[in-house]
Amino acid sequence: MSSGYDSGELSATVLEALFTQAPMGLYVFDEQLRIVRYNPAGRGVRGLPGDAVLGRRLDEAAEGFHDPELLKLARQVLTGQTQVRDRLVRGRPPRGPDRETVLSVSAFRIRPGGGHVLGVAVVEDVSARQRAADRLDILHDAHQAIGTSLDVRDTAAALAEVVVDRFADAVSVDVLDEAVRGAALSGGPVDADVPLRRVAFRSVRDPARQVPADELATFPFPTPFTRSLQDAAPRLVTHLAPDEPWLATDPGRARLLTDAGVHSLLITPLVVRGTVLGVVCFFRHRDPRPYDEDDLSLAEQLAQRTALSIDNARSYARERTIATALQRHLLPRTPPRLTTVDTAALHLPGTVGGGGDWYDVIPLSGSRVALTVGDVTGSGIEVAAAMGQLRTALTTLAVRDLAPEELLSCLDETTVSLTRDTGEPVTASCLYAVFDPVTRTCTAASAGHAPPVAVGTLGEPLVLEPPAGPLLGAGRGGYEAVRVELQDGSVLALYTNGLVRAAPDARRTLLRLLGHPDRPLHQLADDAVYALLPGQAEDDAVLLLARTRGLTEDRLAEWTLPKDPAVVGTARRLAERQLAAWESEELAFTTELIVSELVTNAIRYGSPPIRLRMIRDRSLVCEVSDGSSTAPHLRNARAIDEGGRGLSLVAQLAARWGTRFGRRGKTIWCEQELDGG
Repeated sequence: MSSGYDSGELSATVLEALFTQAPMGLYVFDEQLRIVRYNPAGRGVRGLPGDAVLGRRLDEAAEGFHDPELLKLARQVLTGQTQVRDRLVRGRPPRGPDRETVLSVSAFRIRPGGGHVLGVAVVEDVSARQRAADRLDILHDAHQAIGTSLDVRDTAAALAEVVVDRFADAVSVDVLDEAVRGAALSGGPVDADVPLRRVAFRSVRDPARQVPADELATFPFPTPFTRSLQDAAPRLVTHLAPDEPWLATDPGRARLLTDAGVHSLLITPLVVRGTVLGVVCFFRHRDPRPYDEDDLSLAEQLAQRTALSIDNARSYARERTIATALQRHLLPRTPPRLTTVDTAALHLPGTVGGGGDWYDVIPLSGSRVALTVGDVTGSGIEVAAAMGQLRTALTTLAVRDLAPEELLSCLDETTVSLTRDTGEPVTASCLYAVFDPVTRTCTAASAGHAPPVAVGTLGEPLVLEPPAGPLLGAGRGGYEAVRVELQDGSVLALYTNGLVRAAPDARRTLLRLLGHPDRPLHQLADDAVYALLPGQAEDDAVLLLARTRGLTEDRLAEWTLPKDPAVVGTARRLAERQLAAWESEELAFTTELIVSELVTNAIRYGSPPIRLRMIRDRSLVCEVSDGSSTAPHLRNARAIDEGGRGLSLVAQLAARWGTRFGRRGKTIWCEQELDGG
C-alpha cells in the first residue's frame, strides 16, 4: 500500500522539518569555519548574535565565550578526526544577560549528496541547569569538608576553602566568643554590643590569609550584619551602592568594601535550634555576577551546615573544658614535701582534653614513699572520673602498706568492678614504686606501663625495669616486682606515654637530661618538656621526678630483742636514751608506753626475731617487728576483761598506727607528731 509520498521527497521533507523545528540551535559551517545556515532555534540561543551570525566564523559568532580549543576542534570535526559531544562553553557575551551563560556544544560532520563536507554544531543553553549543578557540587563539597573537625576555626576555614573562587570572591566568618571558648550560650538573637571573634577570612586576592589574628570586634548598629544577628534572618545586597545609608554607620568597613570593589554581598546568620552563633558574609568583587535569590538559598544551606558543625565543636570544647577541670581537680595540688625524697611533677593537658593521666606521691609508714603514675585509656568526663576513682583506690591501698605487686592485683580487681558498675570497659596502665630510705632500695611493679628511667648520682643509668603485666581491668593479675638499690642523689623519672610518644628515642633523651645531678628537679622537668614535646600534643602528659635521699645513722636506731618478758623494761630504757640523744625528752612518757605495749604484744603473740626501730623524721616513728604473720586486732575491752587494751592505748597515744607485712613476719608501727614537723 502506498503512502502517497515519494521516498526521496519524504526524506527531504523530514530532514528539513528536523532542522527547522529542532528545539536546540543548529549551526552549519563550511570548511572555512564560516556559518552558512542556522535554524530558527539558533536565533534564540542566549548570547549568540542571532541573524548577524550568518557568514561569520565560529570564534566571531561565539564572541565573549572562552574556549581556546573551539577552532581546533571544529577543523578536526571537518576532517573526521573527532566528534564533539556536550562540551560546556562558558562566557559573558556582550549581547547576553548580566550573568554567565553556559552553552552545551556538540559537533559532527556531514556530506550532503556526496558533495562538500560541512560541519553541524548543536548548541543548547544549559545555564540554568549548570548553575543548579554547580550549586549541588558546592553543597556536596561542603558536606564532605565541613564537620570533619571538632574545632571552630578549622570548621570555618573548611567553609572558606569550599566557597572562595567558586561562590564568593571573599568570605568572613565571625562567631560569638563564648561559642569559640565552649561556654554555654543563652540562646536567641545576638545584641549589637556583643563582641564576635573573626575565626576565618579568605579572599581570591590573598588565598594564603585564611585565618587572621583572631580579632574580637562588634558590628556597628544598624547594619545588615547586626540586623541579621538580631532577627536570625539572612540579608541579600544585590547591588552595593556607595550611598547605601548603612555604610555611614560603619565607615571603616565601608572603606574596606569600597576599596576592594565589592558590588554584591550576602549575610547569613549561623543558627542552631534558635540560637545564633555568629554570621557568615559572602562578597563578590572580581566576579561581576550579582547575588540573587538562588544564591541566597545556597548561602543559607551552607550556613546551616557550618552552624551545626560549629555547635558540635562548641559542645566538644565545653565537654573538654569540664573534663580538663575535673581532671585537674582530681590530681594532687602539689607533691608533699618530704625529707627522704625531693619531687617535681607536671601535668600537661592535651588538645583533646580530659585525659586519664595521673600521678601521686604518697607518704608511707617508716618514712617510705610511694611514687606512682598511670593512664586510663580514652578521654572525656567519664575517663577523668574513672581516673579519680582509681587514684583514690590506689591511695587507700597504698596506706595499707601492700607490696607493689599485691597493690596492683587489688587495683586490677577495683578496675574490673568499675567496668561492671559503669557498663563501659575501663582499662588503665599504672606504675607503682616504693622507696625505702632505711635500706635505700626502690621496689617497683608495672601494669602495662612503661618502666621508669633511673639515673645514679654520677649520671650513670640504672636498671629498673619491672615486667609489664596486664593492664588494670584485664582481671588477670600476675604482676611482678623488681628491686634496685639507689644511692643518695639518684633520680627517678616516671612518665606517661603522652610525654614520649612524639619523640624518637625518648628514653635515651631522658637519660641524657637526667644525668645532671646539680640541676634542680623543676629545671630538669622543664628540660624534658622542651626536648620531648615540640608542640602541644593531643594526649595529656605526666612527668614525675624524684631525687632520693636515705636516712642518716643519726636519725635511725634499731635493736634486736630476745623473746623474754623481762626485756620490756630494757626496751623502755633504750627508747628513753634515744629520745634524750635526739633532744625529744618531752615524748619520753608516751613513747615508753607505746614501746612497752608493742614489745609486750610481740613477745606474747609473735615469734623471733623481735626488733625495735625508732626513726626521727618529720615525725617520730616507733616500729616493732617479729617473725609471725598473725595480724593484730584492735578491740574494745570490757571493764571486767584483764587484757585487750594494749593496741587501744597505742591508738590513742599515736597520731597514726598500722601494720605492714613483709616476706617474713610483720611490723607494727606508730607515729607521733614532732614540734615543728
